[in-house]
Amino acid sequence: MREWRWKVAMGGLAAVMWLFLALPLVALIGRGWGTPVAWGGVWPALWLSGQTTAVVLILAVVLGTPLAYVLARWHFPGQRWLSLLVEMPIVMPPVVAGLALLAAFGRRGLVGSWLVGWGVQIPFTAVAVIMAQLFVAVPFYIRAAQARFSTLPPDLEEAASMDGASTAQIFWYIILPLSRPSLLMGLALCWARALGEFGATILFAGNLAGRTQTMPLLVYAALERDLGATYTAALILLALAAAILGLTRWLAGLE
Repeated sequence: MREWRWKVAMGGLAAVMWLFLALPLVALIGRGWGTPVAWGGVWPALWLSGQTTAVVLILAVVLGTPLAYVLARWHFPGQRWLSLLVEMPIVMPPVVAGLALLAAFGRRGLVGSWLVGWGVQIPFTAVAVIMAQLFVAVPFYIRAAQARFSTLPPDLEEAASMDGASTAQIFWYIILPLSRPSLLMGLALCWARALGEFGATILFAGNLAGRTQTMPLLVYAALERDLGATYTAALILLALAAAILGLTRWLAGLE
């Protein structure tokens, strides 16, 4: 009897939580399916999101991979504090992230005031969109890459070094190939976070249609004036999120 009551209680609580998570998604799909499709306002935002997130992925690989390698393999004073700063955007409220970017790169910011003197203004431009997305998304890639780099067995590297391989050759021909699934998973999470970024973008880059309005900003802006565009954009984002989730699960199976 006690075992039966335990199973009923756990199953009931699990069902409540599952329904809470599933019903909004089902409602969104149902409502969006019954709303006329409106592509006119969606294409510019989709195109901008695709361009900016592609740049974010390139920057994540080119700049994030070396940082992850340094944090995983090098030992120096302050390493833990450096890792903490890298991971802060993961837990930082997005609006605070946008405010931090303004404090650094705004017209009166730490670096922005100097850039203005050279005629360079970053806020409320497509560059600001990329910077906002990169700031909040790249820690996911760095974290995944760092975790993988730090857990690779040193035996193969030592054997390659004894055979005359340089540090660069070991990195390119041993570390990177062995880390490929984890790096791709980190990139997938990075792209998903960049695609869904809202708070930092609207504060640092604004919500200018055709210039800085990404897909999440379009959903917010069109909610009261164009339900067709709102639900079209929302369903696209939902489909992309589902695809990324499936990709990460598949990559996890390759580990």
